[in-house]
Amino acid sequence: MDFNLDHQSLVPLHDQAAATLRRAIADGEAKAGERLPPAKDLAAVMGVNTNTMLRALRTLRDEGLLEFRRGRGITVSGAPDRAIMLE
Repeated sequence: MDFNLDHQSLVPLHDQAAATLRRAIADGEAKAGERLPPAKDLAAVMGVNTNTMLRALRTLRDEGLLEFRRGRGITVSGAPDRAIMLE
């Protein structure tokens, strides 16, 4: 999976990071019930600030794709609708 974000793009980095994770979930690279690495580690891999990654993760949580649980981390709770992904 390509985790390189375009820092020159007009699309905000948190939206790019959310789209990258959304695509990974849709492609089955991260399945429902699977834990994601900590936000700090994801941010380092994507080359963004931890706060930027947390904003992307909150966006996916609000979409119902991720679940945050204290003490258990961030888990994938579902997959995005393919029709929405195509848009």
